Amino acid sequence: MSNIEKVKELIELREKAKLGGGQKRIDSQHAKGKYTARERIEMLLDEGSFEEFDMFVTHRCDNFGIENETYYGDGVVTGYGTIDGRLVYVFSQDFTVFGGSLSETFAAKICKVMDMAMKNGAPCIGINDSGGARIQEGVNALSGYTEIFQRNILSSGVVPQISAIFGPCAGGAVYSPALTDFIIMSKGTSYMFVTGPKVVKTVTGEEVTQEQLGGATVHASKSGVAHFVVDSEEDGMGLVRQLLSYMPQNNLEDAPLAVCTDAIDRLEDSLNEIIPDNPNKPYDVYEVIKGIVDNGEFLESQKLYAPNIVTCFARFNGQSVGIIANQPKYLAGVLDINASRKAARFVRFCDAFNIPIVTLVDVPGFLPGTGQEYGGIIIHGAKLLFAYGEATVPKITVILRKSYGGAYCVMSSKHLRGDLNYAWPTAEIAVMGPSGAIEVLYAKDIAKIEDAEERAKFIAEKEAEYKEAFANPYRAAKFGYIDDVIEPRNTRFRIIRGLQSLGTKKLTNPPKKHDNIPL
Repeated sequence: MSNIEKVKELIELREKAKLGGGQKRIDSQHAKGKYTARERIEMLLDEGSFEEFDMFVTHRCDNFGIENETYYGDGVVTGYGTIDGRLVYVFSQDFTVFGGSLSETFAAKICKVMDMAMKNGAPCIGINDSGGARIQEGVNALSGYTEIFQRNILSSGVVPQISAIFGPCAGGAVYSPALTDFIIMSKGTSYMFVTGPKVVKTVTGEEVTQEQLGGATVHASKSGVAHFVVDSEEDGMGLVRQLLSYMPQNNLEDAPLAVCTDAIDRLEDSLNEIIPDNPNKPYDVYEVIKGIVDNGEFLESQKLYAPNIVTCFARFNGQSVGIIANQPKYLAGVLDINASRKAARFVRFCDAFNIPIVTLVDVPGFLPGTGQEYGGIIIHGAKLLFAYGEATVPKITVILRKSYGGAYCVMSSKHLRGDLNYAWPTAEIAVMGPSGAIEVLYAKDIAKIEDAEERAKFIAEKEAEYKEAFANPYRAAKFGYIDDVIEPRNTRFRIIRGLQSLGTKKLTNPPKKHDNIPL
């Protein structure tokens, strides 16, 4: 065979490999409103930047007649490219080949790019669309999954890992995305569950559809498994690109600085009046966030899950930050099991990747009740406490209104090594709210007053005295627990100046093998 013929053969083999399971299956994929593995990579990466590995790999299984059916690439496309000029590694599962099922060689391809991502300090993005383990390969497929899991674990906190679910992801396949930093699901075409509807019916008798069991909406609002939900795969790829823009390449770098066109000393006058005079009346913390961040832009994670706390990425003077904010519009911004887990995970991600944390506090406490206590609110609340306490990145806290009891301690207080702790003049920092405090402090006195009107008057007087003494930021400022009481409209400027001053912060935790966060 001449050299020209060899080159021609190479070109033909490449074209065959690019067809995956063949044109008929590609058409079937398109008919479901889904893109192919390669089309997804093209959407995700900078144009012309993709460099593929292992295009000619095939499976090595000889069971159940599968040896008679082989495809180049063996069901997953792997390689590297760039997003906004920054290096990323990517694997994209190909549903047109054996339903995207995972084989030993399929797993080895994924492990190779994960190893290279770690070696070269770059994010790893997985695009999932798979029927699970390839049954014909038995334990070899299971070992392949576990090899991937092991790499997810070792990569955690070293390089960002993002999972995009654009089709089925069931059984053992769900645990790789679950080990990554962020999961994106698409409405109507993606689902995740450990056991499918048929198994559920057999074991429990419960009849449920795939969508009801593990659709995008379910995991975004009920389980909290999905961090983002998108309407289309195009939106999903755009979101991955946007998400990565807030992150560094690895744990030894800082997130890239963006060009800031928003004045650092911009005054947001609306913030001076945003807190209602009635302490029981809610307001929207989104308005506070929009008022202080660059151009009012932020990217929220887990928006539909535990909406009583907001977790989002934003920028101050072009610098990437993570914001955690209590949301008075939902459950009065109280901390419960789900909110604690959600915020703790976000704090730990930011700390792992050198992203400063800004905390906006308006929290009446932890949610009471048997449902929370039986569900382990003590342990789950401790997760958030632990996350803030171990974080060594710059931490700036602004108390907007209520900050009561244990929730005051937990929400990035000075005592958890908060670097700069500010309060608005509307802040109320105390063990508990005036009403509850008076019931405890003056229980005997209240019980002695028989006349209802006199009792109400006594309670009102004592509540007013309590508010005067405790429901303000100045008592905490007196002890240095609040660094300054600031004018609300000036919050943006004070945070930016604070972040600038903390740019050279150095803080390390005691040497240890690893911590033992309450799980």
